[in-house]
Amino acid sequence: MCAKKKTRRRKYRKKNNHSGFNHKFTRGTVVILLLIIAVSFAFIYLEEGLHGIRNKREGNNRVKLDLTNVTDLHIPRYRTPRGEQIIKHTGFTVSYSEKHRQPNWVGYELTVDKTRGEHERTNRFICDPHVTGASAHTSDYSKSGFDRGHMVPAADMKWHKQAMEESFYLSNICPQHPDLNQQSWKVLEDRARGWAISDSAIVIVCGPIIRDRCRKIGNNKVSIPDGFFKVILSPHVSPPQAIGFLFKNKKYVGSLREYAVPVDSVEVITGLDFFHQLPDS
Repeated sequence: MCAKKKTRRRKYRKKNNHSGFNHKFTRGTVVILLLIIAVSFAFIYLEEGLHGIRNKREGNNRVKLDLTNVTDLHIPRYRTPRGEQIIKHTGFTVSYSEKHRQPNWVGYELTVDKTRGEHERTNRFICDPHVTGASAHTSDYSKSGFDRGHMVPAADMKWHKQAMEESFYLSNICPQHPDLNQQSWKVLEDRARGWAISDSAIVIVCGPIIRDRCRKIGNNKVSIPDGFFKVILSPHVSPPQAIGFLFKNKKYVGSLREYAVPVDSVEVITGLDFFHQLPDS
């Protein structure tokens, strides 16, 4: 009789543990599903919100945000002070990091007019003459396994000869994995130009994500980023629309849907406050 009871007790415990596992598994599944749904909505928001959702919001209750006195939307601010040199070029602004020999971030406005132009790529990578202190050199990238990845793409600067030349300054360049630079990153650059045409203008801020302890390349010790971020704002739709992207700096090619995140997520990782000039409401 005792042995029988003991066996029952074991069976009961086993059933209980299995039930607990199912409970944890169910909770974990729900969390994962919610994250997938959130990112999916973010991408739908990306595809439609920056590409014509304003057409669905026509009506008497539509509110137009007054941007008359709002300037420099392309310039974020750090929540905590960080070493940087701000350089304003013809078509974009750079926050330069002497420590990492590359930009902390770059920001610019891309209007529909600026998507057109006849100035071709120079492919002449040179040191930024406005940088004070140490800088990368193009030789640092030779045989490194990394591309000289543009943060502001040259194709966005074809509207002005000097702007095109400045896009090849090494203050606008980061070590970027070839697969990322030539595929997913480029796909987003191309897509953004389409949004600029659709929405009349967009604001773009992007840059590297770098740990304090990171690998370096070249004689000038250029830091290798762990990843990259890009946030895009369409300020002239009602209300303004924004989306963020996070990329790992590695051999992986996915759809833009996989990289799309809320702008708040990018702010947490970078310590930057984007589009702070806009009212929170």
